[in-house]
Amino acid sequence: MNPSDKLWQVDLISLVYGGDAMGRLEDGRAVFVPYALPGEKVMVRLIEEKRGHARARLVDVLLPSPERITPRCRHFSDCGGCHYQHLPYERQLEVKRFVLKEQLQRIANLHDAPVDLVVPSPAPWNYRNTLQFHLAADGKIGFLGVDSHRVVAISECHLPEEALNDTWPQLEFETGSGLDRVELRQGAGEELLLILEGDLDKGPQFQTELRLSAVYASDGQLKLLAGDEFIWMDVLNRPFKVSAGSFFQVNSLQAEAMIEHILSILPLTSQSTVLDLYCGVGLFSAFIAPRVKRCVGIEVSPSACEDFAINLDEFDNVELYVGTVENVVPGLDFKADMVVMDPPRSGVDKFALDEIVKMQPELIAYVSCDPATLARDTRRLLSGGYRLERVTPFDMFPQTYIIESISLFRFSA
Repeated sequence: MNPSDKLWQVDLISLVYGGDAMGRLEDGRAVFVPYALPGEKVMVRLIEEKRGHARARLVDVLLPSPERITPRCRHFSDCGGCHYQHLPYERQLEVKRFVLKEQLQRIANLHDAPVDLVVPSPAPWNYRNTLQFHLAADGKIGFLGVDSHRVVAISECHLPEEALNDTWPQLEFETGSGLDRVELRQGAGEELLLILEGDLDKGPQFQTELRLSAVYASDGQLKLLAGDEFIWMDVLNRPFKVSAGSFFQVNSLQAEAMIEHILSILPLTSQSTVLDLYCGVGLFSAFIAPRVKRCVGIEVSPSACEDFAINLDEFDNVELYVGTVENVVPGLDFKADMVVMDPPRSGVDKFALDEIVKMQPELIAYVSCDPATLARDTRRLLSGGYRLERVTPFDMFPQTYIIESISLFRFSA
């Protein structure tokens, strides 16, 4: 018998970062199983083996957890987009807080990290203002399958906002279109922007009867196909121009909660100088600027910088540096009183973080979407004389393992 065909019976112990349940094999190795829950007895097949651990595919649940519920979506466990639909929403929040604390303990050596209860999403379903699809060989849209590059064609999804859910099933693409990915965004007033990505020099043939804007993106260049190259998003009754190449938070209601939280934890005054790192289109700067003497953003994305300039054009006390944080911060000729940073999933560049520590701002608000890189950067900030005062998780991505949080650090050396 092929070793990969062997079935293993496993008792599962806990949920870990990444959405998997962990148990132990007969030989003592840790095994990680997607779509299972602690307390369950399961039958699994190993799909990846390392010296000290293994990953497995769930074959059967022999003894289900009393917490297990029926997933809402028929594609759950085949499509890789969701991880927790089999767990009640209240328990999802508890798990995310536990995982965040565990990462801070294991990586940053914080044994009693001050982690607040998770701020729940106002809508645990139909909350996404953006969808990203992959295209199968036959032109059908879908999401990547679990642990694979296989595209799972879908017939339903319960995460997008209503206008997106009304529109994406109408998208049709021909076989051999040359497209790799498709993104659909919903803005204010149910305005829609379709972003097609591929490797065709001239772009695809495009026609639609849908009311939307559309662009084709290839090798960093955009070609307008219909309407505009941007969309307007509304946050706390303020409009934001967001171009096709710019990042924006996918859960608008939780974005509002995060902005209000940052404004509540930072003692902004008319004498404050605030540095907004990885500032994007200016989501945080737009609400900080009216309260401070000087607000300085740093962003590397050209399209986001153009949007930032438009979104904050009304303010005379706002500046924008175009470049990477690690390149710009060392050359700044002023000291910031407070820093807000919202880095990508990979966290803050090591050199950039060292330069921020050298500046010694009194307070740092760190917006993170990855507990592991947050914990790594926390360890570095602690060694640089900062104290972690508070971590507030926000459930930006219900039904998934992703954990957004805002951590407040104070210089205390």
